[in-house]
Amino acid sequence: MNTFLDQGLAIISATPSATLDEGDAVDEVLSDASETRQGEVAVAQHGDRLDRALTHLAPEFSRNYLQQLIDAGWVQINGQVVRKHAHKVRAADVLTLELHPTPQSQAFKPQAMDLVVMYQDPHILVIDKPAGMVVHPAPGNWSGTLLNGLLALDEKMVAMPRAGIVHRLDKDTSGLMVVARTRQAMDALVAAIAVRSVSRQYLAVGHRTWSGKPSVCVDAPMGRDPRNRLRMAVVDLLKTPGKTAKTDIHFVANTVDGCLVRCVLHTGRTHQIRVHMASIGHPLVADKVYGGTDRDGMVRQALHAFRLAFDHPVTGAALAFESPVPADFEHLLKTWGLSYNSPTR
Repeated sequence: MNTFLDQGLAIISATPSATLDEGDAVDEVLSDASETRQGEVAVAQHGDRLDRALTHLAPEFSRNYLQQLIDAGWVQINGQVVRKHAHKVRAADVLTLELHPTPQSQAFKPQAMDLVVMYQDPHILVIDKPAGMVVHPAPGNWSGTLLNGLLALDEKMVAMPRAGIVHRLDKDTSGLMVVARTRQAMDALVAAIAVRSVSRQYLAVGHRTWSGKPSVCVDAPMGRDPRNRLRMAVVDLLKTPGKTAKTDIHFVANTVDGCLVRCVLHTGRTHQIRVHMASIGHPLVADKVYGGTDRDGMVRQALHAFRLAFDHPVTGAALAFESPVPADFEHLLKTWGLSYNSPTR
């Protein structure tokens, strides 16, 4: 028997970046098909933990995923099921790993969908993402994502890391995103975002009437909420892990019900605008995670990425795009008597 030699061809499509988070069930299989891999523990792996030893047998999967296979009883040592991640393997032990196609393993597959393409050339795409679409496969959303749609839109995207996605929008945030079609464009866009030369502007409707200065800069670090790990929060970096976060918020219009603002990102932290708006007393309409409530047909956070401007990553040409607000956002604005004029770059 060959040491850690994969037996046969893999039936499972996987990617190292697609990992299961704690609590995801690996026994949610898509079919009864399975693949068995078997190999002997090499002398160099003698004394290793079982979960680490399995990474040599199935290197395309994360250790987190392999640990859940152990939990599910799909791993054997010398013919006996072992469910302990830290079990120490011995040289010449025979490991048997049974792989099943799970939602995770099927995540990186093309799915045809109607994507709104605002611009395209051989190097980039600009997509107008609808609210409700997840950008990247993740637990609970292994299909129907923008990534799946991009793979179907352009078969060459399969060769691109993350199908060319260089930044994200929350599932329920609508608006503009730039996607790379070549590695040259991707590297340049990632670098441009890192040095903050990509301009991303959002329209947001917050609760409560705006008062005070017409423009404020919220420079408040963010991290996981220590009281609720499913939320983000403004944190004290001396006490809680986090990262710097900065948003410029410009008042646009008021109503007795709330305010319309334009937000400009300097950093791109998870839920940044939502958290910063809540931190200054104006949680977004319908953003129930951060204190908002549904109003007048708006049942997702009232946030729209309406303007995107950057220099073309290959030609250097200045590009700017605007997206009209979607129907639910427009209905809220009309109902509340709010309007806006588009700013210049």
